Amino acid sequence: MQNKIALVTGADGGLGTQVTLALLDSGATVIGVSRKIQQSSFDGSSFIALSADLSSAQKAQTLVDGIAARFGRLDILAHLVGGFAGGKTIAETDDATFQRMLDLNLNSAFYVLRAVIPHMRRAGSGRIIAIGSRAAENPGPGVGAYSASKAALVSLIQTVVLENKDLAITANVILPGTMDTPANRKAMPGADTSKWVQPGSVASLIAWLASEAGKDVNGAVIPVYGGGL
Repeated sequence: MQNKIALVTGADGGLGTQVTLALLDSGATVIGVSRKIQQSSFDGSSFIALSADLSSAQKAQTLVDGIAARFGRLDILAHLVGGFAGGKTIAETDDATFQRMLDLNLNSAFYVLRAVIPHMRRAGSGRIIAIGSRAAENPGPGVGAYSASKAALVSLIQTVVLENKDLAITANVILPGTMDTPANRKAMPGADTSKWVQPGSVASLIAWLASEAGKDVNGAVIPVYGGGL
């Protein structure tokens, strides 16, 4: 992926770190975005850290337009921003929690996609990969707001595919099971982590989907459940 420009949102998270490294190893120039990311987070001149908040349409648009103006294009979007809330039934879920799940898991993706797609259309090509969740297709009790927001993200990505099939723009969404990240280990002490999904496995899949080899995969909803089948 030499000379490719990749935007990774949530680039310094448990998964984002692995995705950023995988894309850098593939030869891409990576713009890593999060609220607290630092240039020192990753080595090398092919990494650019941008501290940004994607919670509003204007902020996402300003970020993407700035990247496109600086580099002349945007070839890859790996959208990893998201959050989790659970433990309450639908009847018990308050408005703030439900809205927070929509903001983190759906609205941020919508804002970034709306900003990125016109640049990819002008270039005639692009790769979009988003991170959903197994809960999007297999919801469980106590995670209704989270599951609904991730299911809506799947629908959003599939709509992007249909609206851009006239060009060489692909969009896919990955549905991991529980991932072996520091945050999940802290949240679930004592869990059997041997069945959790390794972030490196998902990162390798994202790098492949973003590459020339992955050009024929489009509109896929890819389960990555590890040993937790």
